[in-house]
Amino acid sequence: MAALGGGHGLAATLSAARRYAGELAAIVSVADDGGSSGRLRAAFGIPAPGDLRRCLVALADPESPWTRAFEHRFDGGDLDGHAFGNLVIAGLAEATGDFELALAEAGRVLGAAGRVIPATRAPVTLKAEVRAADGNGAASIEGQVNVQESGGIARVWLVPSDPAPPTAALDALAEADQVVIGPGSLFTSVLAVVAVPAIREALAATPGRKVYVCNLRPQHPETAGYDVAAHVDALRAHGLEVDVVLCDPHALPRGATDRPCVERPLANADGSAHDPAQLAAALSDLVV
Repeated sequence: MAALGGGHGLAATLSAARRYAGELAAIVSVADDGGSSGRLRAAFGIPAPGDLRRCLVALADPESPWTRAFEHRFDGGDLDGHAFGNLVIAGLAEATGDFELALAEAGRVLGAAGRVIPATRAPVTLKAEVRAADGNGAASIEGQVNVQESGGIARVWLVPSDPAPPTAALDALAEADQVVIGPGSLFTSVLAVVAVPAIREALAATPGRKVYVCNLRPQHPETAGYDVAAHVDALRAHGLEVDVVLCDPHALPRGATDRPCVERPLANADGSAHDPAQLAAALSDLVV
């Protein structure tokens, strides 16, 4: 199977998928320009490593001290705010001269149960068209951090507009029996991957059943007021038609959508995140 998105949402999907999937590939947004990722990206000209690190950890051997170390964040000094795993990825990229090889080596050290692949070979900038609050006119917002702090987003795109994805990402989609999209920030994680034209084309052609895992609650202000149907409409507006939507009946209201919706309990005890065991059970039932 293949899964795409970014951040904590995609990590939750990978934690679930490793329970039932055989071959597993994560295609991850690299548009982040904030925090440790943004600093390393600016310093070394590499794709943002943070979401890639989270996905590697989600697939890693939980007993390995490397897994805990990758999530360690320094407090103070020149390394303040940096995650150790981000530094390792950046160091491997510098040493090997190959960012994809760096991720493969990091996955080997961690004992990862699948591949983690950047959505693009080079850094990209996320931009958005944002409607004015009074409905009159729109503005262009640049940078993932700025976009995720905006409401009224009409569409997102990347600069450059047609970045090259790794061949491994396209191959993973061509070979997948299931493609899981989300959960996660709709515009700044999920659609930041779909905005890569070659990946969007590969999604249209994949033989795998495309399952959209909807978020449990709105993300303010990015998707304030969105129901499930609004998420599906945004995917469609960006050229992605999914086959089925998976959502928790006690989370976002469904709204009016023409896509098949499967309702299953997906949230953890306090409703703050997707529970990997419940998500795995639901997703495994949707493999055809």
